[in-house]
Order: sequence, then structure tokens, then C-alpha cells
Amino acid sequence: MPESHAARTAGWADFAAASPDLAAAGARHLDRANGAALLATVRGADAAPRLHPVTVGIVEGGLYVFVLDSAKRRDLEEDGRYALHAHQDKAAPDEFSVRGRARLIHAGDLRDRVATGWFFEVDDTYWLFELAIETAILGERAADEWPPRYTRWSAGS
Repeated sequence: MPESHAARTAGWADFAAASPDLAAAGARHLDRANGAALLATVRGADAAPRLHPVTVGIVEGGLYVFVLDSAKRRDLEEDGRYALHAHQDKAAPDEFSVRGRARLIHAGDLRDRVATGWFFEVDDTYWLFELAIETAILGERAADEWPPRYTRWSAGS
């Protein structure tokens, strides 16, 4: 995407500073499923979106995902656009999602720190991406209530 059309993004720490209640709710949604979420990726203008189960974590003020060498890795590296949706709990059907751009984190101290204490054992076959946030949305509702009440945040506002 040309720089003039690129959307603004922010790291998790900047998002949390700008919208602490929304970020705290988002972190709770990600934590309740031990980081399990659904990641949508695209590859180029003509490719259809793909949906992938992943494990994400908030570490040192960043939102991260480790992926194997796969279609999702290629999509994130080549295009970068993503949407992430936390799993829902039927008893408390609130929903949380973010979208933005992924950035590859190469081997080094940051990758090592993120891998320490990750949800599963990370080795050199995993690629680490930071998920920069363009927008975040929280939909809140009781089990018998529709539609949800939405709270939105955008890095561009």
C-alpha cells in the first residue's frame, strides 16, 4: 500500500494509554482463552482472505503472534494486513477484535524475551510478528441481548 494511503497504527502500549478501559477489556478477552484467537490475513489485492487459529500474547507493551512457515506467515510478511478476533464465551458473549498491520520481528533480544514464558515451546521454526493496531472494537452484551453495544478506538483519531 502506498505510504500516502497507509493507515495509522499503534502498538498495544500506545493503544492502552489512549484507551485504557478498552485495552483492559481486550486483554481480558485474550487472556480468558489463553491467547487463543482467530487471525484473518490477506495476500495481495486479488487474494481471498484466510482464517487461521493462533495464539497471541501481550508482552512488554506489544501484541505478538508466533507462526510456523505457512500461508499465514507469507501473508503477514508479504502483505501485513490482518484482523484478529478473540474467542467468545457463550455465557458472556462479549466480543473483542483488532485489525492493523503485522511487522516481522527478527531473531534477537526482543524475540527471545517474547518467547520466554510463551503459551507453548517456541523454537527457531517459529516466526514472530508484532500486530500493530489500526482499530479495536469491543462489543458488549448479555447472553439474551441484541445488538451489542460497541466501543471503538482508532489509531488515526
